[in-house]
Amino acid sequence: MKIYLKSLAMHLKGELEYRVNFILSFLSQILVFFTYYFVILALFTKFDHIKGFSLYEVLLCFSIIQFGFSFNEVFARGIDRFDRLIIEGGFDRLLLRPRNIILQVLCSDSDFVKVSRLIQAIIVLLVAVFHLPITWNFWKVLTLILMLFSACAIFFSIFLAAASYCFFTVQGLEVRNVFTDGGKHMAQYPIGVFSKGFVFFFTFIIPYAFVNYYPLLYFLGRKESIFYALSPLLVFLYIIPSILLFYWGMKRYTSVGS
Repeated sequence: MKIYLKSLAMHLKGELEYRVNFILSFLSQILVFFTYYFVILALFTKFDHIKGFSLYEVLLCFSIIQFGFSFNEVFARGIDRFDRLIIEGGFDRLLLRPRNIILQVLCSDSDFVKVSRLIQAIIVLLVAVFHLPITWNFWKVLTLILMLFSACAIFFSIFLAAASYCFFTVQGLEVRNVFTDGGKHMAQYPIGVFSKGFVFFFTFIIPYAFVNYYPLLYFLGRKESIFYALSPLLVFLYIIPSILLFYWGMKRYTSVGS
């Protein structure tokens, strides 16, 4: 952990060497984020609800997914940009060091400009929660916390699985965007508003539904079972096959040569 924190401090110091660029990029990310936000607002100027979900219920989903995605863009950027390590030969250097390889990949890059999105996601979350008639208790607080942590976990898992793909090819990496950026845009709405095929895929194949749909039903008081409150814990199991896939791909890595 000490090494990881030192690497974050190093990356932050490096980004702040070009402060004007950092500030302009930070502001641009704020504008990009609000385009997503305003799309939802524009949608609800025409409709009162989407399959029974109100504006602030959708915004709650939106903020949780954006929080998880932005968190990984800031603190797991090395995994998201893993293809660069392969192409530039940087991964070979990591293999020579006596440290955990995934930790080294995490330390290889970060993007503090995306902190702006993280802050905005928290603001939207607070606004949504403030406007929802929630009867607060221990389980509601726990559910909300688990939703946030599971959002971070699922994108970490997907980024790691996408990084594993780079051991076999660095071509056609747009495929991973279907599950990262594409999944992010789809999962910012309650999964239940989509067709049954989508619900099945994003419940049992890529478990976005356990992040901000099933626990959302409990959080909003639409379901009474504690299983719905604890369902985000299932997302953390998704990390295991992603790690195994990464190490399986690493065993087949043959170096870029020299």
